[in-house]
Amino acid sequence: MLACRNNGFAKSDAQDTVLSCVRSYRKRMAQFADMHALDVWYASMDVDKLIPEISNAQDRRRLKKRVAKARQQTVEEHDFPKLAEVVGELPVIKDNPPLIYHWTDKRHVDFFERVSKAFEHYRETLTEDRRILLDRYDIRDVAVKVVGVGSVGTRCGILLLTSGKHPLFLQVKEAKPSVLEAYASKSRFPNHGQRVVNGCRLMQSASDIFLGWTELGGYHYYIRQLRDLKIKLLVEAYNPAAMMLYAKMCGWALALAHARSGPPARISGYLGKSESFDEAIADFSVAYADQCERDYEVLEKAVRVGKLKVAAVEQPK
Repeated sequence: MLACRNNGFAKSDAQDTVLSCVRSYRKRMAQFADMHALDVWYASMDVDKLIPEISNAQDRRRLKKRVAKARQQTVEEHDFPKLAEVVGELPVIKDNPPLIYHWTDKRHVDFFERVSKAFEHYRETLTEDRRILLDRYDIRDVAVKVVGVGSVGTRCGILLLTSGKHPLFLQVKEAKPSVLEAYASKSRFPNHGQRVVNGCRLMQSASDIFLGWTELGGYHYYIRQLRDLKIKLLVEAYNPAAMMLYAKMCGWALALAHARSGPPARISGYLGKSESFDEAIADFSVAYADQCERDYEVLEKAVRVGKLKVAAVEQPK
């Protein structure tokens, strides 16, 4: 709903898009309920099969080109010039304040040592085959990274590892208690990073091979590749038809995640065969979007009156 409003769609198009998303979720869940458990586990979404469903020829060509580029380029070609540089003979993470920066002098040395120690515990959370792969790399540098909107205020860092001349960038992200703990009791996992990692492994049909967890200074973290050649979909440029297809794919993906982690037959039984659930979620999406827009107005007002200071930051190209 928010994406449709941002793109200036008519109310009817926005409503139909949300209904399409939830309807896709409900119908896919019904399909998963009739499948064998192993078939659900191995189910996945194939981008090559999705591209032909895009009605606009220009959009199809654009996505094909981006997929081909992502498959051809290596992580080294994509990330190293942007995130690292060679100082002397050793590669280091490139400072880009306030988004990426190093602690100064002694504080950085202490930070590096503590992260290296925490890295040892992280290594033990990987399976044996991935430990062997990780052991081919050595830690070269660590830096602080400011994270995105959903994680602002949490601790985060970047690790640069190398195997010979080949780099590997890992992200260390703080994991806080789930917001559901107040209602569904505490997690059975002693480390919140472990909770996040196990959730990802359970719900994702293809998780990061370096996904693991650790602890540092009493705080819980999970570690993954900083980028693993994911493709960012340009939702802000979608027309109503493209947004509709995207919504259907989102519903499908969420249904698959829930079918892997929960009982699909029970979920499908709750959803039912009518569109009552679809319409209820669509109504909620309107109220949710309204609240988000009101919150954003408060934010803008705080900036205008000087209550909240903002600064433009040039993003690396």
